[in-house]
This record gives sequence, structure tokens and C-alpha cells, in this order.
Amino acid sequence: MFTDERRCNIWDQVRQLDLRCFGKILTPALMQEAVQASGVELGSNPLNWANMVWLGVAAALHRSKNFADILVLTFKLLKDGAGWKPDCPSKKRKGRAKRRTSKHDPRGGSQISVSEEAFVQARQRMPMDYWLWLLLLLAARFQAQHPVAVRWKHFRLLALDGTEIALPYWKTLAKAFGTSRNGRRRRRPQARMVMLAFPQVRLPWRYELMPRACHEQTSAARLLEHLCPDDLLLMDRGFWNFRLFWQVQSKHAFFGIRLRRGIGLKTTRALGPNDSLVQWKPSKQSRKRRALKKPPDLPKSLPLRVIRYQIRGFRPSGVVTNMLDPKVISREEWMRIAIVNEAGRVLEPGLYHRRWEIETMFCELKVRQGMVRSLRSRTAEGVAFEVAGHVLLYLLTRWLIFEAAKEHGLPPLRISFTQALRELDDMLQTLLLADPQCIRRVLLPRLLSRIAQHLVPLRPGRHYPRPADKYRKRKYRQSAKLVTKQT
Repeated sequence: MFTDERRCNIWDQVRQLDLRCFGKILTPALMQEAVQASGVELGSNPLNWANMVWLGVAAALHRSKNFADILVLTFKLLKDGAGWKPDCPSKKRKGRAKRRTSKHDPRGGSQISVSEEAFVQARQRMPMDYWLWLLLLLAARFQAQHPVAVRWKHFRLLALDGTEIALPYWKTLAKAFGTSRNGRRRRRPQARMVMLAFPQVRLPWRYELMPRACHEQTSAARLLEHLCPDDLLLMDRGFWNFRLFWQVQSKHAFFGIRLRRGIGLKTTRALGPNDSLVQWKPSKQSRKRRALKKPPDLPKSLPLRVIRYQIRGFRPSGVVTNMLDPKVISREEWMRIAIVNEAGRVLEPGLYHRRWEIETMFCELKVRQGMVRSLRSRTAEGVAFEVAGHVLLYLLTRWLIFEAAKEHGLPPLRISFTQALRELDDMLQTLLLADPQCIRRVLLPRLLSRIAQHLVPLRPGRHYPRPADKYRKRKYRQSAKLVTKQT
């Protein structure tokens, strides 16, 4: 890759100008802090880790272009605009013959031509620890600036869930991540992602990308090592595991999860109607079947609390938690979605049902932002690079949405993520060529105002069935919604 000073200055200017919409969030000081935390060197060439982060975000924005054309496109826009001039070229030394270069040389010929091989080589060497520390530092800064947004009462509210990411049809990806189980002609490569997020603002905190053969509970155990006291974790019932429950409780944190069928719970005390304390002791057969090795500190049983409810039109369900005191979190706060007022309108969703916000996050990340349809790489390192760029772009866009909602006095989840991406894409070229003072005083407030104009209509009690999840173990799942004559 090229290392001359002139081209380094040019590409640094390109990166700083193209990230103006996120300049207040993704600062050079933050990138340097991520470098120190991850224990890597930033580098002095144009493809250093800071520019590679910008390239990952730009690749997520410009999904139809390859990696090399993204930098060239930005440079062309700057060159066509007035008022931007790169540094003057250095004078050539006399008597030096021009060396003939290979067509595969990643350094390129001119200052605007960039070889894609250079990005491929730099991407393979880029450590994932730098991406993860960058996300962690951004999430920590958001919590420091907006502590109320991520808390419910005195708890820090978190949501945990996993999803599968469809990858392009390449043998290298199928070997690295595995393939799907369905498919008649050829099975598609798939990767598995498990994420911890703040559901009240839909902001990712930690995530892990792994092969499909790795179980979600194994990845969740690694993510839950970073829990803090008084964290309240909302989980899907697919994470029902005795060891995970004890891991959360040993961190002095709390969890809420849906009740599964066939779980032997022994009632010890009734706290009220459909609210009771139970004792759960997993059977020997389940431990043998799941190959759970008992650590020395793992107890034989756990005291839990079961809150049963039924939403009108749906089958009975229940929430299991280790928060045993009903004075801290009452039954009504857990299942408020089941309460209907006199006019027949469903009230505000309860605490556990905020877990569905992470399902919306996966939909916005994979479908609305287009992560699944835009993955280009053929190696595991390249896929990890692109996924990290999409997650970082999602976090930055959600941060802008929160600032727009706070400035205009709106709930952050009421603003449309799809329309926010469109407004951001419409103003990219204007931000790229505008004056810095005009950006700070006019364009960025105008962008936040336009983002705040697109509100998602309220649809209380709306049901979103997922037919793909019905089939499991050669049996069709029973639908959560009751079948009546009207339906």
C-alpha cells in the first residue's frame, strides 16, 4: 500500500469530510482511545485503522459500490466542488528512472485510483478487538451523556437475543460459518449473531458473530460476563438455561424470561393472583441431555417468581424472573400490555414486552439498512469487517435519531429509522461540500429537524406473526394468537 505523505494527507481529508454528519460522535480522540484500549497501533498509512473504520461505515452506506470505488467517489465529489485543493505534489528528483509497477500493485497509479487489493489486505489484518472497543466506548459515552435513556427506575435495562445472517453463496463462507438446514438444491451459508442492546433507545452495546454450529447460549454466556449490579436483562425463552440464570444472579443482576412448557416449578408461596414464588430444580435427565457440567458454585435449585397473564385474543403466557420482591417491580409493571381500559384500547406495553425492541433492531439492521443484501466478501474476515461497519452505522444513526427526538420533545422509538437513513443519504453530498460553519449552524440542525418529522404511527395491540418460526423438530408450533371465527 502507498505511504507517501501527500496521499496520506489527501485521504485523511477525505475521511474527515465524509464523516461530518457523525463528526460530533465518532471523534479522532475516541478512535485513539479505542486504539489504546485494544492494544494495537493506529498506523500512519492511508489504510490505517481509523480510515478502515470510515471505509466500513461508508461501505454500509453505499451498498451498491465496491470498497475501492467508495473512496474514489468521495474524492471525485470533493474535486468537482469549489474551495477544496489537495496539497501540492512533491517535485521529482532528477536522474531517477521511472520504475515499472505490476498491475497487481495495491498502491495504484494516480492519487485518485485505489486498488481493491489494498483494502482486502488491510481488512484481513484489522483486529476485531478494535471494532468492539470502538462500539463499547461509543455506548459508554452515550450512557454518560444520557443516563436516563438507558434506565428503567434504578435498573439499567438490557435485552438479549440472537439472529441468523444469510451470507453469499461461497464455499469459503460455508466452510467458515456453516450452512442452513433447509434448502433443496443448495444450502445457503449462514452466520449467527448474538447481541446485547439497550431496548429503550434501540442502541447496540455488545455483539458476537460466530459460526452457525455455535449455540446462542454459549455466546450469551460470554456476553453476560460483562453485566453489572442492578442490570435488568430481558431474554427470549430460547435462552432458558439454569447456568445462565445463575450467572446473571451471581453478578447481582436480574432477568426476565418467558415461561417454557414442561418446566417443573414447585410453588412455595403465593404473592397474589397469578403471581407466586417457585423453586426450580432441573432434572437429571435434562442435565445429561444438555451435557451441563456442574461447577462448584452452581446451586441445586433457584428461587424464582412466576407471573402468569393472558392478553385478550392470545393464549395464556407467563414471565419468570429472579426479582422476587413485588414492591420493587409489581405484577402490573411486568404485564401492563394485558390491561385494557374502558374504551377497549391496550395500554402502554409492560416491562418484559420491551424485549421485542431488539427484534425490531434486527429487522432494521438486516432489512431496512440492507446488511443481508449487501455483503460482498468471500472470507470470514471480510464478513466480520462488513458486519461491524453495519453495526457501527446503525449505532451512529440511532444516536442521531435520539438527538433529534430529544431536541423536538419526542419519544426516540416513534421516529422512523428508514426515513432517517433516507434523510441522511439525501444530505451526504451537501455535507461533503459545505463550509464547516454552515454545517454546524445550519445543516446539522436541519438534518435533525427533518429526521424528527417522520413519525411511526401508533398501533397498540398490533400482532406480527412469523410463519418461518412455526416449524421445529418436525412439528409445527402452536400459534400464540387464538383462532376464532372472525380470524
